[in-house]
Amino acid sequence: MSNSESLYMNLLKHILDHGTRKEDRTGTGTISVFGYQMRFDLNDGFPLITTKRVPFRLIVSELLWFIKGDTNIRYLLQHNNNIWNEWAFLKWVESDEYAGPDMKDFGLRSQQDPEFNKQYEEQMAIFKRNILEDERFAERFGDLGNVYGSQWRHWKTSQGETIDQLQDVIASIKKNPDSRRLIVTAWSPEDVPTSALPPCHSLFQFYVANNKLSCQLYQRSGDVFLGIPFNIASYALLTHMIAHECGLGVGDFIHTIGDAHIYNNHLDQINTQLSREPRDLPSLKLNTSKTSIFDFEVDDVRLEGYDPHPTIKAPVAV
Repeated sequence: MSNSESLYMNLLKHILDHGTRKEDRTGTGTISVFGYQMRFDLNDGFPLITTKRVPFRLIVSELLWFIKGDTNIRYLLQHNNNIWNEWAFLKWVESDEYAGPDMKDFGLRSQQDPEFNKQYEEQMAIFKRNILEDERFAERFGDLGNVYGSQWRHWKTSQGETIDQLQDVIASIKKNPDSRRLIVTAWSPEDVPTSALPPCHSLFQFYVANNKLSCQLYQRSGDVFLGIPFNIASYALLTHMIAHECGLGVGDFIHTIGDAHIYNNHLDQINTQLSREPRDLPSLKLNTSKTSIFDFEVDDVRLEGYDPHPTIKAPVAV
């Protein structure tokens, strides 16, 4: 077993063995631990989980969405990425413009009621088509407000100005790599009440030593089965991309999680995953002709040697 995969598998086991049962915002219920850290050596291979297939292109398009400062799911849907659909869909079905069947608590009801799930899928298909084809509809219901892209690239100041945190931190790495202020934050108390989903990965910090770039993420809350594998790969990719732009090698990705939880309706899936033998990690290939992370497109990022076990499906708690 690769060290990177064992770190994740140990987290799953730790929560099952030592977690506390808690209620949560979604009504699903979780098993949770507070305060957990993993350290991935990015020179050991790209840390994408192999005990189930993780759709890497979705990770790439989501990260590029953040990097571009975009907050509208239209870009994601154009890349067949449905990760953020439910939060935008919720805005639509709670609006005066929505005239379809009642979608209250659609996240739970779609799992429990096959007839309702059929209605939900029909309305979601209508919603996605409208986002892609109707610019006014996309502007009204596709934008998620002050989520990661906005906070990374357009942080609002008390003076009515904006700060491009991501661009600034890259410039700082190049100019003063020994700085202890190489930080990007997404957590803004003022914006929490109006965000579709207040930032889970709240703050990340870079560190340069021996000509290598490392990154530490503080994540306030993590869905360990569905979300955490994405987060590990996303921040590992971000570290590789920034290291490439800055002419550095890669060091470690350190993942610190506040509330690390397993949803009660993911337990069977996790037991299946824990029964599988991990495989060799893939390697990451970037288009080295791109010299700025802001110029990358989805096809500029690819993996070699990714041979995972089959996908394990599980519902998203909304």
